Amino acid sequence: MPGLFGHGGLWSGACPCCGPEGLVPAEALPRRGLLAAVLAGSVAAAAPVQAQGATRSLRVRRQVTNDSFSGVYFRDGRYDREALRQLDIVFRDLSRAETTPMDPRLFDVMSTVARQMDASDETFEVVSGYRTPETNAGNASRSRRVSRVSLHMSGMAADCRLPGRSAVQLARLASEMRLGGVGLYSRDGFVHLDCGPVRRW
Repeated sequence: MPGLFGHGGLWSGACPCCGPEGLVPAEALPRRGLLAAVLAGSVAAAAPVQAQGATRSLRVRRQVTNDSFSGVYFRDGRYDREALRQLDIVFRDLSRAETTPMDPRLFDVMSTVARQMDASDETFEVVSGYRTPETNAGNASRSRRVSRVSLHMSGMAADCRLPGRSAVQLARLASEMRLGGVGLYSRDGFVHLDCGPVRRW
């Protein structure tokens, strides 16, 4: 499989956008708007998610907190606001106790990939979701590999795994589907998925 991803093949390591997370209780949390500067170049470049019929569902559980969501988030041609609110909490920045309206196309990417893997009834473990600019800046100050314009800050990215499934298999399929960005972190056993421009590493 050499050459499937950048950096001379399969690249191991921590997500360049992420760092250690602290534990913060799930309670009423403040919300931020999306980062317009990051979205401007990303939204138009994102590939469309394949049609999934009348409903779209997702099963996710947050690492560390065990917060979870399991159910339909899109029905009758529109996103379910309450389901999205619950997902925002699951994907929150744990270190800052802060949520943002996640881009629902990220959930479409995850749902589509799970469906294509015949894993719609399995639960994604979310390692990292939204990152505040402060969290990202802190990570960037500690590592040259941290992007200062990370899509995690726009609620457009997640680092995740499907327990019992190969991260390599998940990354390969997601990359072939060309729904957005895909990064494989084989050493830690997770995959970065986003709904931004199609790319891989």
